[in-house]
This record gives sequence, structure tokens and C-alpha cells, in this order.
Amino acid sequence: MSGHSKWNNIKRKKEATDSVRGTMFTKSAKEIMVAVKNGGPDPEGNSRLKDVIAKAKACNMPNDNIARAIKKAAGAGEGDDYEEILYEGYGAGGVAVLVRTLTNNRNRTAGDIRHLFDKHGGNMGVSGSVSFLFHEKGTILIDSEEYDDEETVMMDALEAGAEDFTAEEGYYEIQTAPQDYYSVKDALTAKKYVFADASLGPVPITWTHVDDRETEEMLDKMLEKMEENDDIQEVFNNWDN
Repeated sequence: MSGHSKWNNIKRKKEATDSVRGTMFTKSAKEIMVAVKNGGPDPEGNSRLKDVIAKAKACNMPNDNIARAIKKAAGAGEGDDYEEILYEGYGAGGVAVLVRTLTNNRNRTAGDIRHLFDKHGGNMGVSGSVSFLFHEKGTILIDSEEYDDEETVMMDALEAGAEDFTAEEGYYEIQTAPQDYYSVKDALTAKKYVFADASLGPVPITWTHVDDRETEEMLDKMLEKMEENDDIQEVFNNWDN
């Protein structure tokens, strides 16, 4: 279930307009710069950078842009210093939402996120008000159209040390314990698997079902506007959609 929102995001990114794609490139560049400053410019020795580069390429970010972001971050004292802040709240229908940001102006970002919650039937909460509904997991998504032998993918994932495997419409979801994420990912990469998405982060413990169409539309609009915000890197939610 945890892959639903991720898979929907992937499909939206594939269909993105030029303006939305530009926003995705900006966010990827920020992620790359933060990863480089925290762990160095060599992706082979910096697992976070390696993941970020893979995601940037998945949204068709040009290699020149990736190289430029790495070079800028590696330069002494160059570029903005971004602060990573996690905001929490509830969307319409009581859906729990975690918003991960990278910002150089926390007052601007907090105001923008509060406005997005309020405008679309939700409310921003204090730290800890929502995070207890999530736990840290590794999540790997593989396009089932690219690998149609479900049993083989499942066996490869479990042999690599995955905690769980689920086949959903359009994709396979592989879940790992946090400490096993990189070893499972590396083992599957060695078997030539290409991932639609791979990340280590919050996964819902419980899910919230929404029956009302108006509420669904408010949630859709809020999540769409959050994705368009330059300061917001990722949004996690427990909407069972």
C-alpha cells in the first residue's frame, strides 16, 4: 500500500509539463547540493547522492545540470545553505501529511505550507502531531511492465533481504528494514534491475480511507500545489487512494 502515492507521483512526473519539469529540476539540484555538502561529491562513496542522482535522471534531468549542481556544491562556500525541515499536519478527511522541505528561509516556507493546509481543508500541526503514524522503511518500486515475471522479482527481492514484497497494478513494491535498504538495493542493482523509485523514509503504519468526492478533490489539489512549491521536496501521506 505504501507505494500508491509514490507510483501516482511517478506517473504524474512522466506526464509533466515543461514548467513542472523545471520545478522538478530545481528540487533535484537542491537535493544534490545538500547531499554533496553532507557526504562529498563522489556518488560511490555517498549513498544519498547516488540515490538523488538516480531520481534526477528518472525525471529526465540532463546530465549537464546534474554535473553543474555537484560542482557548485563542491565549491568552497558557493551556493545557498539549505535547511531541512519536516512539517506535519492533517489534510481534508483527516489524512495525515508529512512535508519534507529544503529551505533558506524557514519563515517563508512555514507560511506557505500553513496556507496550503488551510486553503484546502486541512490544518498544520506541531512537531510530533502526525509523525507517530509513520515509521522509517526502505521502499523500492519496480515497473511491472518492464519485469513481467512476478515470481522471479519476488524471489530476487526476498533473497536480497527484503522485508516484504507486494504486486500492485503497474508496479512491484519492495519494502526493507532501514538498516537493510542499501544492501537490498545494491543486490537488486547487481541483478540489473532498474528502479522506478527507491527511497528511505516515512511509510504509513495505518491508512485513512476517504469516500467523499469533494474531500478527494481537496486532497488532490493540496498535494498538487505542494508538489509545485519550490521549497517542498517530498510529501508523505496515509491516504488510501
